[in-house]
Amino acid sequence: MVEMKIFGLALDEHSQVPILILKDLEEKRILPIWIGAMEAMSISISLNKISMARPLTHDLMINILNTIGAKITKVCVVSLKEGTYYAEIHIEMNDTVYVIDSRPSDAIALAIRCNAKIFAKEELLEDLEKHLTQQHEVVLKDEESEKWTKFLEKLQEDDFKYKM
Repeated sequence: MVEMKIFGLALDEHSQVPILILKDLEEKRILPIWIGAMEAMSISISLNKISMARPLTHDLMINILNTIGAKITKVCVVSLKEGTYYAEIHIEMNDTVYVIDSRPSDAIALAIRCNAKIFAKEELLEDLEKHLTQQHEVVLKDEESEKWTKFLEKLQEDDFKYKM
């Protein structure tokens, strides 16, 4: 397992879906996780130490665990299957460790609130790294396509963003 930290929350420009971005402690690898708006709000509230009059769902869960003498020891992002990330919450109570299946966003929202460490499975990071660095195969190989390829390689996204 690789220990991760929260790098930040962002918004996917195309889908307008929040993205939770994790980085390893050496800041060499990232793990972007698309999450729901409510989970992003809960994570943001906790990261920014905003206090609410009444406990939100993740706060309530921590309150319950504390009341019964249980402690979240760590959360782990363990796999990606068919576009969905899977995580585990490790809870210790009475010298027994329980591993609970979870969405990464919920696991991380809980981890922030109780200062539990966040981990990602090494194989998951390696698979993601391979996917991001794969070479793309050139399909069109005529002179016209070479001109377009060279033109497109020079373009930068900032050249086309709407600026106010």
